[in-house]
Amino acid sequence: MNDPERKSSKGRGRSAKNTGRSAARLTAVQALYEMDLAGAGADPVLQDFMADRWRNAGAEDGQPPLAEPDGELLALLVRGVAGRQADLDAMIDGALAGGLTIERLQAVMRAILRAGAFELLARPETPAKVVLADYLDVAKAFFLGTESSLVNGVLDRLARTLRPTEMEGAGHGANAEKPTDGG
Repeated sequence: MNDPERKSSKGRGRSAKNTGRSAARLTAVQALYEMDLAGAGADPVLQDFMADRWRNAGAEDGQPPLAEPDGELLALLVRGVAGRQADLDAMIDGALAGGLTIERLQAVMRAILRAGAFELLARPETPAKVVLADYLDVAKAFFLGTESSLVNGVLDRLARTLRPTEMEGAGHGANAEKPTDGG
């Protein structure tokens, strides 16, 4: 548990390993969004992202290069969500409040919630607070309004259901003390 690679999820002093994981989560959401809209399969979208889009990101406009996503985590997230989408959607529907359903949400929101729910379900080695914090950051990258509160609330409810022991003493949501990234 005392891993020298573990750093603050706020970004200061984050290791390349942790930055790659965060980049993988962001890229997975982008890939899942494309799959949702285009009806494309996981493998062609992953291949496209890694071969063309990611490597060229920022190159045309003189921007600094983006952090390289952890390819293993990216593939796991995209393939995992694609393979378990019906189960994930049912879990998310159960965590949504006010009569909302996942199908009524914007495609980007669906992608964020599906990726976060999959990671909570299938990657117990990653602390739930890390999952919540990273997907909250992803939501803030795409939305300017209160949508990030929806992500925080849904993923917090799922974490408390899927990982009750881990979340037992936790504050509410990703805005509680931000953890270090162990996964």
